[in-house]
Amino acid sequence: MRTASISCGRSTGTERLRARRAAHGALAAALLGLALATPTLAAQDAPPRINADPVFPFSNEVEAFAKANESGEPLRDATLFLGSSSIRLWNIHGSFPDIGTVNRGFGGATTPDVLHYYSRLLPRAKPRSVVVYVGENDLAEGDTPEKVANGVLTLLRKLRADYPKAHIAYLSLKPSPLRWQLWPRMAAVNMTVAARSRAMKFDYLDVGRLLLAPDGLPDASLFRQDGLHMNARGYALWTKEVDRYLDRAVLADTGTNGAS
Repeated sequence: MRTASISCGRSTGTERLRARRAAHGALAAALLGLALATPTLAAQDAPPRINADPVFPFSNEVEAFAKANESGEPLRDATLFLGSSSIRLWNIHGSFPDIGTVNRGFGGATTPDVLHYYSRLLPRAKPRSVVVYVGENDLAEGDTPEKVANGVLTLLRKLRADYPKAHIAYLSLKPSPLRWQLWPRMAAVNMTVAARSRAMKFDYLDVGRLLLAPDGLPDASLFRQDGLHMNARGYALWTKEVDRYLDRAVLADTGTNGAS
């Protein structure tokens, strides 16, 4: 009986050990399967690579500009429109059907963004004229008028150096219902940039005044429902002003005074 009891005890202990090992094996297999099926924490936390440039969010738009440059013959003596969403949303081609145009506006762009991508925004052929609108988003992000004006003037200086014979116009920052509280700062930027126009050989076009109602406030009928971007009526006012400027530029290049 004693022997049998010992044998039975050993048998029971062995079975328990085998059961424990089996349980451990099953747990290890389960953990291995979970590890293989579940991405690592680093993989889960890693942001998806949407743009080629992770620092700036405009790489896809800039890549589209590059592809546009590569397709077809370069457009000579065109007018380059450069800047933020006020440029991007403007139907440039339809508004100026009698001239060649290149739209290099991208929504949400600040002056540092335009400067960062500067060399990739320029068309292959040198333009006859350049129209610039940028700086508004800088103020909306909290930059001081001094910093914004310096950035705008840096951009205009680079354009003048690259296009010494081109007509370069800076469109004044615009008042809008949504950003009306920023208007004093916008006016300060406008004043600083306008004061440097003659010395730096660019033109300053005060298009902001076109969007004000008789009471001195932004005319809401000229803006979309967001209170920030212009509607077709607002753009029609800008188009008329810029078209006159571009006509004068052509006359200056041809040496005529416009008389019949």
